[in-house]
Amino acid sequence: MKRSKQYRFAQNAIADNVIENGKPIYNSIKGNWGIQFNNNNPIILELACGKGEYTVGLAKEYPDFNFIGVDIKGDRIARGSQAALEKGLKNVAFLRTDIQYLCEFFDANEVSEIWVTFPDPQPRDKQEKHRLTHPRFLEIYTELLIEDGLFHLKTDSAPFFEYSLETLPAFGFTKLIFTHNLYESLLNDIHHSIKTKYEAMFFEKGYSIHYLQCTNKKALA
Repeated sequence: MKRSKQYRFAQNAIADNVIENGKPIYNSIKGNWGIQFNNNNPIILELACGKGEYTVGLAKEYPDFNFIGVDIKGDRIARGSQAALEKGLKNVAFLRTDIQYLCEFFDANEVSEIWVTFPDPQPRDKQEKHRLTHPRFLEIYTELLIEDGLFHLKTDSAPFFEYSLETLPAFGFTKLIFTHNLYESLLNDIHHSIKTKYEAMFFEKGYSIHYLQCTNKKALA
């Protein structure tokens, strides 16, 4: 293991804004995020958050919301964790886990919004079940999101975006709005000009940035 990774893992171990296996709160946080944040403000997730650029960036814009970045890579979330600590942001936390296990950490109807920003598009047909807008993940999002909770997706992958435009409405998400060129769209203000490292790189190379927003609807009992 590289020393830089060891250093970042050590940072996570002592960071109050990182929830990971081995910490007492890891097994008791479900339904108790108010204890982590010392308030009961609405929760917004960034899934596959990487270095947490959106988690930190949006938290600065919306201090009355709690933002949680979720990723399995500890060395990545350490970057976001430290950035939040340096900026004095108390409304930021990072959860180290795989997205398929989200229901072990959040109650039903505990999340107000979900952001998915530049995930791996998993382009091969045999990888479909790993796409973060595959029905097996949408089922999780539907359970965790409140009624009328928002789902956001940003990607540079046109095939993955088209796939998502099909799966989200088919799974019951409504009020879908989207653009194939975010930075030339009226929807541009929604993301507050926040860019991940890869987004900035793609944008500079002239790639179109696709964005969509839709609303969670609970199935009738």
